[in-house]
Formats: sequence, structure tokens, C-alpha cells
Amino acid sequence: MDFARDPVRVVISAEMLHAAELAASLSHVNRTIASPVDTLTGALGELVWAQYYFGDWRKHNLVKNIGKSDFAQVEIKASAFRFNPRLNLLVRADYHAKRKPKYYVQVIIDVDPKNPRIVPDTNAFICGFATGDEVERAPLRDEKSKRGGGAGFRTKFIPILKLHPISELPKDLKQF
Repeated sequence: MDFARDPVRVVISAEMLHAAELAASLSHVNRTIASPVDTLTGALGELVWAQYYFGDWRKHNLVKNIGKSDFAQVEIKASAFRFNPRLNLLVRADYHAKRKPKYYVQVIIDVDPKNPRIVPDTNAFICGFATGDEVERAPLRDEKSKRGGGAGFRTKFIPILKLHPISELPKDLKQF
């Protein structure tokens, strides 16, 4: 990924944020919650992708895919963090063992991690993608808690600068 050229910016609208907040309130995430906006971030990542790829975020049903990949062949990995070139695509090892999407797409919701409040007009960046095989071969690391100490899980990681440009992802992927 060329950091100056490749990220796709999508602005989160008030309506998109409201839909994600509603979906997040209806979902129960059975994993470690590292931030108060984790579930909201995941929902927004899916809507950001739907807006970019399908041209309308409303075409994506956030609750239809619970327990499956976000889209037929694509898993969206979203993080709420200040957008910068040192970030990584992170895939929990236990999650990757259960699901095998063809592609992983990284979305960064650009917020201050010390105050991860997502508001309308927040920028989201689609950084690029890795194939499922590339994630399979990626190194593992023990994650740290944002509050200090170990987080209790391991992740596969690929620096966002090593992701494929999103423009190289096939154009004919289905939603479900």
C-alpha cells in the first residue's frame, strides 16, 4: 500500500452512525472487548465497506451475517485508532481458525484512541486487503491490553503498508 495514494476515505454520516449504533446494541460479541467502541467500530467498518464497494451502505444488513463472514468472501477488520502508517491488519488467531474468508479488508476509523468517540463526519479509511492465505502465513503475536498487561489472545498481523491496494480486489464479489 502506498500510504499517500491508496487509502480510500469514507466519511461516516449521522445516519450511518445511527444504524451502526442500533445494530451494535442488538449484537452480543463473544470475545474480549478492548474498547467501549469495539462493537460499534466493527459495525461501522462493515457499513463503510458497503458504501465503498456497493455504493450504498443501506444495502448491507448488519444482523444477517452474525456468526459468518461479513460479506460472502470478505471479512472486514475495523479498528478505531488515529490513522497512521504504523498500523496493522489484526486477525485474532482463534477467529481465523473458525472462519476462512477469501479476503480480509482493513478499515481504520480515525479517532483518538485516548478518547475513542465516534461522531458524524468522522473519517474512515479503507487501507487495503490481504488474502486468507496471506493471513494464514502471517506471524502471531500476543496482544497487550490497552489498560496494560496481556489481553489474553493472540493475533495474526500484517502491516497496513504491506496490504494490497483495495483497487486490486475483484470487482464482482457478492454481498452474501
